Amino acid sequence: MLSFEQALEKLLAAAQPVEEIRSLPITAAAGRVLAVSQQSTVAVPPLDNSAMDGYAVRVADITAAGVCLPVSQRIPAGTVGTTLLPGTAARIFTGAPIPAGADAVIMQERCEHGENGVVINHLPRDGENIRRAGEDISVGAEILKAGVKLRPQEIALAAAAGLPELPVYRRVRVGVFFTGDELVQPGEPLPPGAIYNSNRYALRALLEGMGCEVRDLGAIADSLEATRDALRRAAADNDLVLTSGGVSVGEEDHVKPAVEAEGSLNMWKIAIKPGKPLAFGEIRKPDGKAWFLGLPGNPVAAFVTFLTMVRPFILRLQGAVNDSPRVLNLPSASVWGRADGARLEFLRASLNAQGAVELYKNQGSAVVTSLCWSDGLVLNPPANTIAVGDTVRFVSFAELLS
Repeated sequence: MLSFEQALEKLLAAAQPVEEIRSLPITAAAGRVLAVSQQSTVAVPPLDNSAMDGYAVRVADITAAGVCLPVSQRIPAGTVGTTLLPGTAARIFTGAPIPAGADAVIMQERCEHGENGVVINHLPRDGENIRRAGEDISVGAEILKAGVKLRPQEIALAAAAGLPELPVYRRVRVGVFFTGDELVQPGEPLPPGAIYNSNRYALRALLEGMGCEVRDLGAIADSLEATRDALRRAAADNDLVLTSGGVSVGEEDHVKPAVEAEGSLNMWKIAIKPGKPLAFGEIRKPDGKAWFLGLPGNPVAAFVTFLTMVRPFILRLQGAVNDSPRVLNLPSASVWGRADGARLEFLRASLNAQGAVELYKNQGSAVVTSLCWSDGLVLNPPANTIAVGDTVRFVSFAELLS
């Protein structure tokens, strides 16, 4: 078996971004991956402007608190005032350009109306409450690097820099199907020996949450020919084929031989728990190939291996460069004495009010309730037991689902 690190390295080395790039309005670019680095077309802010509602003044005119200055002009945001005359103040509002000659803005709370103008009850310093031109972004500065996944923050930055469109990689296309004669869809009667197909809905939601185009072939009969046919159909118009179930070594597990017949299998069995029978390869098609990833059938194993193995692979296909979740070192509030001697364990865990990690009581690979209870995963090294107070490595679902 490959270690988790070896397997992930092999996956990421194989993945290359999809080639097609599309220019989208910034209103439609959120969640996509930027294909080309971007530079600002303007300085932000474009002019020195006021950070407060108040009065623009010359510092030299305020020799003591209580000075009264006549108000010579009024400058709302979006209006450029005239040069400030010595010995006068300009009424100014947040975001309005600083008039020539002024070198400070005094917030209105430190002023009061006087008989002949505005009374200044504060000794200002040079540059007080002034936002300088270009202090956020200078003209031509690189503001967004290729490979960044565009969050609302990046969309705001692009808009502030005057960019109406952004070049992004097209969506990754994924064909999915699920093996097992025992699978029944929610809403249908549940015969003896059958189970509801939770993986279909979990994996679709995960893929769609990553912005993929999903083609769902549904549940496939447990036979070699049906599996081979499904692989061909799933590969036809897609970049990746993702399956769940049928990747173990039982007589009804047909995915491995089907992949070998329709393409090649480059990796099988990873030293992780849950999720050991994870398969990676490729499926031939007339115009090239589609990547293949086969997940275990147990729902927790499928969910965990998607987050830890499939997600970073898809991010690379999308063109993303920052695909490593943050791992936190936190104290354990639980005991774990059943460590696997050969495999890295992904233990479902939550954070208590003290910021310590609590492990779910039942770590079985079919216990879906553990995923809803948990805040994330503890990465427990092979053969490692955990005592209360020990430091554990924790990665949150917020990181893995972003």
